[in-house]
Order: sequence, then structure tokens, then C-alpha cells
Amino acid sequence: MKLTLKEIADNIGGILIGGDAEINSISRDSRDIGDNCLYVPLKGEKFDGHDFIEMACAEGAAAVLTEREYEKYPVPSVLVKDTKIALGDIARYYRKKLENVKVVAITGSVGKTTTKDIVASVLSRKYKTVKTQGNYNNDIGVPLTIFGIEEDTEVAVIEMGMNHFNEIDYLSSVALPDIGVITNIGVSHIENLGSREGILKAKCEIFNHMADDSFKVLNGDDDKLVTIARKYKNLCYCSLNEFAEVHADNVVEKGLDGISCTIYLDDNKVQIPVMIPVPGKHMVQNAMFAAAVGYELGLSPDEIKAGIECFHPTAMRMDIIEAGKYTVINDAYNANPQSVKAAIDVLKSCEGTTCCILGDMFELGEKAPQYHAEVGKYAVCQGIDYVVCIGELSENMYEGAVSMGGSEVAYFRTKEEFIEDIKNILPDKRCTVLVKASRGMHFEKITDKLRSEE
Repeated sequence: MKLTLKEIADNIGGILIGGDAEINSISRDSRDIGDNCLYVPLKGEKFDGHDFIEMACAEGAAAVLTEREYEKYPVPSVLVKDTKIALGDIARYYRKKLENVKVVAITGSVGKTTTKDIVASVLSRKYKTVKTQGNYNNDIGVPLTIFGIEEDTEVAVIEMGMNHFNEIDYLSSVALPDIGVITNIGVSHIENLGSREGILKAKCEIFNHMADDSFKVLNGDDDKLVTIARKYKNLCYCSLNEFAEVHADNVVEKGLDGISCTIYLDDNKVQIPVMIPVPGKHMVQNAMFAAAVGYELGLSPDEIKAGIECFHPTAMRMDIIEAGKYTVINDAYNANPQSVKAAIDVLKSCEGTTCCILGDMFELGEKAPQYHAEVGKYAVCQGIDYVVCIGELSENMYEGAVSMGGSEVAYFRTKEEFIEDIKNILPDKRCTVLVKASRGMHFEKITDKLRSEE
């Protein structure tokens, strides 16, 4: 990026203090200061980045933002009312300068990150592509992703997350998408949004700052998303139904090796047989999203096919790990009822003994006990041999699983208690193990333990 400090101050309503400076990078971390870097101190519950301004200057920061009117610094500064809002304002200004960059924005209740990864994999076959790293999908992560767009970048694929109304609207106002994708409408964050109708409304905020005729890609198999077919222009539905604009058939599951299908585009004029290298029927929907976006941006069928078939998901999302006698499906990054059931479906397709280690799913509101019980019942109904439930909410999952009978079911209040007793719980033989819970459960510690088991 190439900006000047005066340019930044003039366009975000800040007050320039000291001389001008060239800005080529922006950081919120005083330990990670790049060339000609503007340090942006942010406030958290337990820290204030302003306390590290001197450190950032010592590390070579060219300039700083600040809310502290009466402090002086050894480098030029821009005084603002709120540094986090200013971060977004700078990103919005910079995005407007990137006239030749196409921005693809992705949101949804489930599968945002995987969809982002597969869309970026496809688009990178033709274009220099930047994508959201990890799940940097909030009001800090989206601006930081935008700052990573260089002059020669052609496409940016940006993930947008939320748990309250107006958050997607804000992120869309910063990223100004050319193409929008909504993966589905589930029950994640229903605690804050009240209902799936509320979640639908919040997700559709992604369109608020897009042109009316911009390309909008939706899941045609989602009962809520199909209700907005007449509300927006230039919608493209992706579905297993052959009447959708983009659809797929010939779906064949290949166990942990992935899933194959044929994707149809452009009124069936284009047919793309693909082997998706990640398991799960939900991956067919993700591949259709990628195909639709790729085709809209001018990729050939061969380029789309190659991008899908070389796709690798972000860590802890359907990672297949060979760990001694266990084959571990490490899907521990996050969880909600829809994604857990999809992961159980993958486990069900595996040969031999199967075990799922499941933990609490957060932000489900007053129906959380019901959702957990349903997941427990689902695991048993799908024929999973061993079902382990961990966490306070997952006691409901355990009770649901026990009520069905037919599987070995165990419950632990904490992951530490389970890890201590792991050899007595898991079968002493070859076994495929699914590990999944909400991020706050930190189930990667269970995966690490399974890695160490002989």
C-alpha cells in the first residue's frame, strides 16, 4: 500500500500532529512493525495498545494513531476519537483507491472459511489473489485483510463474520464487495439475533453496500435464502436441484479421500466433473459457490476444475491426521448443530470403528440444551460406535445419546478429565475419531493428545 499520513488524516477526520510520513503498512501489534508502518493502538478488555506506542516507535514505526490528545511521540501522529473506528475508515478509503481489484465477500452461518478457501483456490488459477487469513473476519480482521491488498492484486476474497445486527453492514461498508456469497442460514448466534429470520436479515446486510446489479451467490438448498429470490437483482442459486442456475449431480462420496460430483453452469452448457479433496456432502455446495464465482470472473472450466481439486482448507477444518492407531478428523476450529451433524455424516462414511469426541456449542440461546440433545441423538442414529460428550452444555448431548441406546456413550465435565482417562474410553484398536467443538473449548489439546498416543 502507498499512502501518506496527511492523506490518511484528511480522509478519516483526524488531526495530523508533526510532519507528514509515507505509509506502506499498518499494524496493531507493537511487536510486528513493517516498513514505513503506521501503528494503530487498539483497546481490549485487559489492555490498551496506547501503552505500547513507545515500544512501537522503538521498533521503527513511522507514525502512530492516538486517542490521547496531550501525549507527544517521537514520530508523527494522527489524533482520532476512536482508533478502531479509524482503522476501518482507513481501510474503506484504501479500498476505494483499489479500483481494479475485485472483492468477493463471503458470509453465512456455516462454512464461511472453507468457502473462502475454495473460492480463493479457484480464483488464484487466473488472478493474483489475496484472502482472509485464518478467520480474521471481524471489524479488525477485515480492515487488516484489505491492507494486505497490493497494487498488483487482482482479486480479494474476504470472509465476514458477525454475532449481532449491523456488523455485516459495517464490514460491507468497508470492503465494498463486487460479489457477495451467503453460504447458509443456521442457528449460530441465534442467542443474539433471536431467530433464523433475524439471522437471515443480518446476513443479507452484506448486500447493503453492493451495486444493485452486482453478482450475488446463494445456497439454493437453504429454506431461508430461497425466500429472498425476488428481493434482489442478479441472484445466482447453487443447489443439488437441477433447476438451479448452478447445480450438481453424480455425487459420490469417497470416504476421507473426498467427494466427486459434476457441476453444471450456464444453462448446462458447461459441465465440470471434479474430485473435491475434502470429505463431506456439504463440500459440493462449497465447490458450486467457487465455480459460480470463478465463471462470473471469466475463468475457464479447466481453471475452475484445477482450483477445486488443489484446494486445501484452513487448519483444524477437516484435517485428516494419521496418529498411531487413530485416524483423526480434526474439525475442532468451531461448531454449531449444522456443522457438527455434517461432520458426523463424514465420520459415518468411514470404514471400521468410529468415535466422535464432541464438546459444547456456544451462542445458541435458550434452545442450547435442545440443540445439544439433538446432536447426541443424531450421532447414535448415524451408527457412531463411541460417543464422547465434553462440557457443561454437552451433558444434554450425553443424555440425548444415552436415550437412543446402541452406542458406547461417555460424559466428562472438562477436556482435562477426558484426557486423563482417554485410554480407558477410546477403543484399543484402529479407529477413526472426529474431534469437534466450539472454538472456546480448545479441543486442539485433545487432538494433540491423540497425536501422542501409540
